[in-house]
Amino acid sequence: MAKILDAVREPADLRTLRPDELSRLAMEVRALILETVARNGGHLASNLGAVELTLALHLAFDSPRDKIVWDVGHQCYTHKILTGRRDRFAGLRRWGGLLGFPCREESEHDVFNTGHASTALSAALGLAVARDRAGEGHHVVAVVGDGSLTGGVALEALNQIGHLRERLIIVLNFNEMSISINVGAWSKYFSYLVSGQRYIQIKDQAKSFLRRVPLGRAVIKAGRALEELAKKMLFPGLVFKELGIRYIGPVHGHNIQSLVEAFEAAKSHDGPVLIQCVTQKGRGYPPARLRPEKFHGAGPFQVTTGEPLSKDWGPSYSSVFGQAMIEIARREPKVLAVTAAMGEGTGLREFSERLPDRFFDVGIAEQHAVTFAAGLAVAGLKPVVAIYSTFLQRAYDQVYHDVCLMGLPVVFVLDRAGIVPDDGPTHQGINDIAFLRTMPNMVLMAPKDEGELRHMLWSALAYGRPAAVRFPKAKGLGVPLDAPLEVLPLGRSELVREGTDLIFAVGHMVRPAVETAEALAREGLSFAVVNARFVKPLDRDAILRFAGPGRTVVTLEEGVVEGGAGSAVRELLDREGRFGIRFLSLGLPVGPYALGKAEEIRAALGLDVPGLVRRIKAFRGTPFGGGDEGQGG
Repeated sequence: MAKILDAVREPADLRTLRPDELSRLAMEVRALILETVARNGGHLASNLGAVELTLALHLAFDSPRDKIVWDVGHQCYTHKILTGRRDRFAGLRRWGGLLGFPCREESEHDVFNTGHASTALSAALGLAVARDRAGEGHHVVAVVGDGSLTGGVALEALNQIGHLRERLIIVLNFNEMSISINVGAWSKYFSYLVSGQRYIQIKDQAKSFLRRVPLGRAVIKAGRALEELAKKMLFPGLVFKELGIRYIGPVHGHNIQSLVEAFEAAKSHDGPVLIQCVTQKGRGYPPARLRPEKFHGAGPFQVTTGEPLSKDWGPSYSSVFGQAMIEIARREPKVLAVTAAMGEGTGLREFSERLPDRFFDVGIAEQHAVTFAAGLAVAGLKPVVAIYSTFLQRAYDQVYHDVCLMGLPVVFVLDRAGIVPDDGPTHQGINDIAFLRTMPNMVLMAPKDEGELRHMLWSALAYGRPAAVRFPKAKGLGVPLDAPLEVLPLGRSELVREGTDLIFAVGHMVRPAVETAEALAREGLSFAVVNARFVKPLDRDAILRFAGPGRTVVTLEEGVVEGGAGSAVRELLDREGRFGIRFLSLGLPVGPYALGKAEEIRAALGLDVPGLVRRIKAFRGTPFGGGDEGQGG
């Protein structure tokens, strides 16, 4: 039997299909997503849950004339398949392939680039206002997960949407999950609105029956009036109604006909409408349905079992951090863990199970997480805030204003720092060094391996001031993890390899620096390697030891060069009047990055060992005083 999917090249093709063909199409799309993610890795559970929802969106709306904005965008795989990218879908999240998030550069159907949560409502409102100013008549739709509404920017947008009353459709995909299980009052409120999926199932079954009997459609129409009356009785003072936003729902998120009916009803309303669609993460694939958090962002796996294909079972930096937190919390009763919907991703799941009264998941609300931790610190507690590097950018002002200006002892743990594989430009942890090293009172550290991570976490808590520890999304190097915890001397680096000139390496770039120095030694060049440990404060004496006239100083970091650790070293040399030095700063460029594995990106940017050897040799071969390269790519 020919696949229906083969005949769908653009959204308009969906309108030629019968209801039974749409159901078959949903199954084919699910199978393609499962096959591709099992091979490439990706966001599985959220995409399996949004198949029918996406089909209904493209049936009811005319993309790209109608604008569909996806919040976060990790549920957009069906959208990509339906909008002319099916032939390229095999390259999802691979070098030179499709991004796993919406991308304006890929297709006119991708209206707004996303990757961080809670932005769609603001962007959609901007599009709606611009539409009305231009006198145009198309629809604007924001597809938002219930987890995203825990973000402050989404609540700010709702406030403005209710105030302006622009014609805007909000599709709330309610599945009770973000990366981890949703928390907070909003999640409870949405659950209250749904009051169990049994209600939706009965409603859809009744509709299906009535459509097949005489006068059935008239009964359905009358039933809708009764349903609205019941909602007003059961849910008095609905929050969205009070905000000036019409509420429709709950709607069965896997019933295409019910979804299309709800979307068509919303299109006729002259103002903002919110449609609550109830879906199941992982639908159609039992392992993902049972463990949606495991399959939120999965690596390649065996379809039959759901087990990972990788045989590299060494501990990740994240898991080492999680175990260290348990070890430290048992010794220090004032230590608490705070995260922003990332308990699983940051390695804190076991901590939350063993010490639940000392674990706080605030939802997708990084700004609140930081200031909440500041309040804990003012009261004498020792909060550890675990957030991905790319997401801490969202709380810049809170780190500066609420923590650093007061010198509060809040410890920031930055997972996924540096190059992040597969997720594209929105998830790169490349800016944290540049913006944290300018913060007053801040201590900024990066471990060379997972063993040093344990000591840095313990040290950060001991310093009694704002501190941050950054580490990559990677497996550790396999070093022993049973050494007694020790407080590292503040601002003291570690000489790893002797030599004449210097490679000053930050964090997990220490090992490549050693391998580079060894390769250069075989060609007659002598380079010492210093493990920076601290970007702030810098180890002045260790750097100046190698900063004599005619010497070469190379800095190496996996962060943006402009304003990063290399800039800090250059500023130190300038302050100390150390001139006549060959200085080369190697790191990452500021611009967006190609999609790919971390090793592919490093190779493309000349940050793998062969690239480093080539670049340092070329720099040494320039006339003396050739300058500060300061480049990453």
